[in-house]
Amino acid sequence: MNKLRRIVRAGRTIAGGANILCAACCIATLASGPVLAAPQKAAAKSVSLKSAAAVKGRYFGAAIDPALLAEPSYRKLAAREFSAITPENAMKWQFVEPAEGAFNWRAADEVAAFARSNGQKLRGHNLLWEDHLPSWVANGRFTPAALKALIEDYVGVEVARYKGVVYAWDVVNEPFADDGGWRRGVLYDALGPDYIAIALRAARAADAHAKLYINEYNVERHGAKFEALYNLVVSLKHSGAPIDGVGLQSHFVAGQTPSDLPAILAKFAALGVDVTITELDLRIALPASSQSLARQAEDYRFVVDSCLSVARCVGVTTWGISDAHSWIPSFFPGYGAALLFDDGGNPKPAYAAAISAFRK
Repeated sequence: MNKLRRIVRAGRTIAGGANILCAACCIATLASGPVLAAPQKAAAKSVSLKSAAAVKGRYFGAAIDPALLAEPSYRKLAAREFSAITPENAMKWQFVEPAEGAFNWRAADEVAAFARSNGQKLRGHNLLWEDHLPSWVANGRFTPAALKALIEDYVGVEVARYKGVVYAWDVVNEPFADDGGWRRGVLYDALGPDYIAIALRAARAADAHAKLYINEYNVERHGAKFEALYNLVVSLKHSGAPIDGVGLQSHFVAGQTPSDLPAILAKFAALGVDVTITELDLRIALPASSQSLARQAEDYRFVVDSCLSVARCVGVTTWGISDAHSWIPSFFPGYGAALLFDDGGNPKPAYAAAISAFRK
């Protein structure tokens, strides 16, 4: 196993038959310039989410699906409005190495190229997640020592590939269950909580400058899950493991956005790490009414205000661009209309509310 992966790393195997060294050259080209290109003068004159956020030294981002970039309206909106992008799935281990030793970087490279061409920050999402491992890892056939080596190798390969291109990595995604206990799976069962520090150290070794995050949901209010993540950050810093930030996913119901959010952001920041909103959406019961859209707008304003109230809150990212491609209706039947743009890509009241929060 280790011999095979060393060969892959040396550049001799990639899914689809392409030489990985050639693909790496393309990424090297992406990384040769600054991660954020200078904005064009014409773009700077127009009001957008990214220009409004920039005034306050923040970014405003969105998760994108590279398969949708072929749609001109989707591509235009992604480029015009957002200063940071996150791949929805393209950089997850499940998709970049679906078979052992056979990497497929096409979708991830496309996202990287899009970010580079539009002068956007790129957040890498994500390196380790118990729920979405490749099937050949999830089957649990590796000994603890072999799994540790596998994690170090995989994290090193992916982070090194996008060195200088990815601004920040969600190194570990959703390590906790809702009751604050550890999420059980192959990684935790074999290595215990040490798998997190193992991944963080491997990422730092591969790129000394990328920001390293832990990303979690349902930690935006005080409770067991918040305490678990807070204590994990304390423990990691005490042990010397590299941890630069905490990402709060923030999948909320409009009208139920936790009032604890500013205090939660401030408590994490007080530990000496950056904080960011990574997957924001605010779902409402369908069909949407003028009243529910107004409530949603106020909640988007509140989230932006919460970020602005904490110096180390570096930005806000929505999980998706428009309601046309949101994940919400599939996972929460009867709910939707969760993003800043409607099915036709038109700005909703929440769009104006978010911009006004940055501009006040």
